[in-house]
Amino acid sequence: MSTRSPKRDYDYLLKFLLVGDSDVGKQEILSGLDDGANDSPFGYGCGIDYKTTTILLDGKRVKLQLWDASGQGRFCTIFRSYSRGAQGILVVYDITNKWSFDGIDRWLKEVEEHAPGVPKILVGNRLHLAFKRQVSIPAAEQYAMKNDMAFFEVSPLCDFNITESFLELSRIALKRHGIDRFLKCNKVLSLQDLCSRVIVQYTHPHHIEKLPLPTSLRSRLRSFSNTSMCAHPMPSPYPSKRTKIIRPDSPSHASVRKSCCIS
Repeated sequence: MSTRSPKRDYDYLLKFLLVGDSDVGKQEILSGLDDGANDSPFGYGCGIDYKTTTILLDGKRVKLQLWDASGQGRFCTIFRSYSRGAQGILVVYDITNKWSFDGIDRWLKEVEEHAPGVPKILVGNRLHLAFKRQVSIPAAEQYAMKNDMAFFEVSPLCDFNITESFLELSRIALKRHGIDRFLKCNKVLSLQDLCSRVIVQYTHPHHIEKLPLPTSLRSRLRSFSNTSMCAHPMPSPYPSKRTKIIRPDSPSHASVRKSCCIS
């Protein structure tokens, strides 16, 4: 009598690391994600922040194991241990603290030493404090392009570009491992997937939330729209403050929100 393995609640599992100075708000980013496990599966808790969350990428469930081991006195030892098996790295700085941006070179050096070749994205945190900005968007874009990284500015406070940044890093990581082919139309799609692809071709991502659909269906549509090449550009109310994605291996998409407003 054979025993069946328990059914998984995800299609892909990815391990991501967050690196950056201790005061750039990495814990804010983790706290802003959907609730998941907060305890390390290996029993280590000292100096380690850990969380899991599940996102939808083109209709597939991607479970993320997120580790923040930087900003600690024992960073080198911790990072060497936790970087094994990492599939993606978020390099985080605070847009209101130029020192945190200037220190990215040091973090990238550690990353290349302990996790060479792992995909990275540059994340400027605390966009809701843009009136205190010390790091300009052009400077960050140029740095990201120079170091072959995608670039996002995010705000956990108003839930801006958090999910989008993890979706982009997941897309890059899956493509790096050759799994992206399973996200494409190489098999018979369900009727729901076919309808989702058609809808996102004619609906801007920002308008999906206004559709008279159940929350679960809107979430599924967002997962397709964030990876769709057919998104239509929407003019930003703040043309001088627009945030772009710099993709090292493909043209920029228009599926990422360009401004962050708090009412």
